[in-house]
Amino acid sequence: MEERRFSPGKISFSGKGGTVVTYEEAMEKVNGRLRFGVKPGLERISSLLERLGNPQKRLKFVHVAGTNGKGTACTLLSSVLRESGLKTGLYTSPYVVDFRERFQVDGEMISQEELIREVELLSPIAEEFEARGETVTEFEFITALAFHWFCAKACDMVVLEVGLGGRFDATNVIDVPEAAVIMSISLDHTAVLGDTLEQIAFEKAGIIKPGGRVALYPEQGAGVTEEIRKICRERGAELTVPCRKDARELEVSLEGTDFQWKGRVFHTPFLGEHQLKNAVTVLAALEILEKRGYPLTVETVERGFEKAFIPARMELLSQEPLCLLDGGHNPGCALALKDVLERFVPQRRTAVIGMLSDKDSREALRILGPLFSKIITIAPDNPRALPAEELAETAREFCPDVAAAQTCGEALALSFRDLKPEDALVVCGSFYLCSEIRESLTGKMENIRRR
Repeated sequence: MEERRFSPGKISFSGKGGTVVTYEEAMEKVNGRLRFGVKPGLERISSLLERLGNPQKRLKFVHVAGTNGKGTACTLLSSVLRESGLKTGLYTSPYVVDFRERFQVDGEMISQEELIREVELLSPIAEEFEARGETVTEFEFITALAFHWFCAKACDMVVLEVGLGGRFDATNVIDVPEAAVIMSISLDHTAVLGDTLEQIAFEKAGIIKPGGRVALYPEQGAGVTEEIRKICRERGAELTVPCRKDARELEVSLEGTDFQWKGRVFHTPFLGEHQLKNAVTVLAALEILEKRGYPLTVETVERGFEKAFIPARMELLSQEPLCLLDGGHNPGCALALKDVLERFVPQRRTAVIGMLSDKDSREALRILGPLFSKIITIAPDNPRALPAEELAETAREFCPDVAAAQTCGEALALSFRDLKPEDALVVCGSFYLCSEIRESLTGKMENIRRR
């Protein structure tokens, strides 16, 4: 999970007692909190929610964990549920353009006014805890905020993305969800979750509740599926693992994927072999919900898949020159991007890459570096960013032409210096970087198209 900071707007709200609170001030109350807890556990979030009347107990959830693919799964699920007539909440991380992307109902972000009200409601309660020496983390704070807001909006279903791990993640305070979904598991956050796939799988499987229903991403790494199966048996949970071979790829391009599943044809705007596995995992989860009586039809699933969109996840910004934006930030994401580039981007490629210091940048560059004729490195706007020159030093082991840039403007200038209409530009490595550069990059591509 990549947590991000941002520059909010200036809208104001008159709160209780005539107090005027700006959006910026409200967000300072969020961003000023400790990102992670001193000790793991669900006691703080449980106590916080109890003070709010336990809004999570009045909601229904689809709970989604995994290393890669969580965002895609959540987006597909919420889009389908929305098309099926259910008032659908969506809680995800990270965001790309606006912090409020993390809280949505029926595709609409929480308004600035609503977010101010929720922060002002929750802040005094959190401060009471802190006066007793109990630190409420940023993620616990916004998770409690999300539950309260979704309850106030009377959501029929909330698609809930795990922040980090699963077992001790603040989202795991919920009771048995309507469906639990575990996506692809790979090595990431090893300092927190463990340094083997089995250990990480155990942590992710913490969202499996006794008597629950679970959909699991197919063809997992060694030991992952076995670990999940064991935990499901121990907890009496029903496990569904869709068969990848039951999905037949019909047509794939940079515009998306057409595939056949159980005799019906679906289109997803996402591309790559991994996206087909993401899609069938989501379809397995939807079948669980259908069996539980939710009003899903083939037509609503088709429409939901077609309308799904995620910025900065294999996002195609331009065709001439081809420009691809991908915020994936671990070796598993690098392998997925490699597959897409080798299959669909045969032309000369230039990359702008930025990563955080706690990510496996060497392995990501080992996978991606040889695919590029030129790499420009940059440090994303984050305290944990890997310095551009340090990233460049590693990149030079895998690519003959590497330069370090100090700003996004310099990175774009260097990348466009020799870029021809028939070439490709790829921005990757971090959602922080994608967020910083997306608007400028979109503008540059628009100017090129007008020439």
